[in-house]
Amino acid sequence: MPIPATQIAGLANGINGSRKVKPNNLKRLFTKAFRSTAVKSIFKTKAKRKPPAEIVRRVRFLLEAVDSLDDNVDPSHFDKMEELDSLLHELKAMLYGSNECEPAVDACAQLTQEFFRENTFRLIIICLPKLNLEARKDVTRIVANLQRQPVNSRLIASDYLEANSDLMDHLVCGYDDPGLALHYGTMLRECIRHQVVARYVLNSEHMKKFFDYMQIPEFDVAADATATFKELMTRHKSTVAEFLSENYDWFFVEFNAKLLESANYITRRQAIKLLGDILLDRSNSAVMTSYVNSKDNLRILMNLLREASKNIQLDAFHVFKLFVANRNKPTDIVNIIVANRSKLLRFFASFRIDKEDEQFEADKAQVVKEIAELEAKGPLFSGELHKFPGTPTASGELYKLPTTHLSRQLT
Repeated sequence: MPIPATQIAGLANGINGSRKVKPNNLKRLFTKAFRSTAVKSIFKTKAKRKPPAEIVRRVRFLLEAVDSLDDNVDPSHFDKMEELDSLLHELKAMLYGSNECEPAVDACAQLTQEFFRENTFRLIIICLPKLNLEARKDVTRIVANLQRQPVNSRLIASDYLEANSDLMDHLVCGYDDPGLALHYGTMLRECIRHQVVARYVLNSEHMKKFFDYMQIPEFDVAADATATFKELMTRHKSTVAEFLSENYDWFFVEFNAKLLESANYITRRQAIKLLGDILLDRSNSAVMTSYVNSKDNLRILMNLLREASKNIQLDAFHVFKLFVANRNKPTDIVNIIVANRSKLLRFFASFRIDKEDEQFEADKAQVVKEIAELEAKGPLFSGELHKFPGTPTASGELYKLPTTHLSRQLT
């Protein structure tokens, strides 16, 4: 209720002295004015926020209601959906804080503990398809943040996911739905931060699906699947080494055929870079030795050296040099390199990068020296030898990747 104009006018007149107001009347005037609704609203304090655990419990209750809806019912007609959206947004704000304040450690711990105490985490993943876009974004960020929240110095998300590993099946299969793929993909990568989760996914049948997911026509979905695949293959080194040693044959058959020899340029470029990251990692030294002993793998790398893309050429070089540096080259590897010696030497003579890079030049010089001094073993020309076709152009700027001394490889 606004302050009456007569009161304001009277107050102003009293102050200006245009008309005299007795002290008692002036006191009553101020008291009445400050009791008005309009003035109260100015000084009204914000309602006290509910405890984090209570909010999570309310969210769980609403998610259970959403989950119980029939598939033919439009979730937007659920009368409590607006409340659920608001609570999810509030949970996200608690976990991430704001421009004005950092997230409260105790509140985050209480929220996290309640989330994993019951089935809230499961419900929030299962119900994602029934939420609107903004709620999905909030859920994605909530799930991601919960993976990093310590409770009593322990990441309880890891324990929960180890006991509920079937949720990873749900997240991986999210790539089958373009509308949900980016949300589930982001959640999956955050869950893979836990080694126990990464091991589960690596050893599941889902690994074979990634070779198809990475070639999905929708570019952003394929790129997201590629990011998840890279995370799986590089984050937990000991687990990856174990996986590759046990699954070497089928993995590299798929990797070579569907990625390195893909018709899609982006797929080939990402694949050859990832291959270099895998093979040059010391944890995968046994896998690298097996890879560079294969003439089929050498054939693929020599073809990638012919690519018009300077980026692919450089990444292929970092893998090709491992074949050359191998001190125990099989006979067919030696003979293929010797048979193509002149073309390879011409290629490397013009293969350079614009920016000065002493390590690259040292690696290239070592490769050239090894090829020049290599001697054939047995009959040189056989039907199995791969011929390195014409020398590609090797000028122009190349994408710089970290390299390692050849002398440290395959000793």
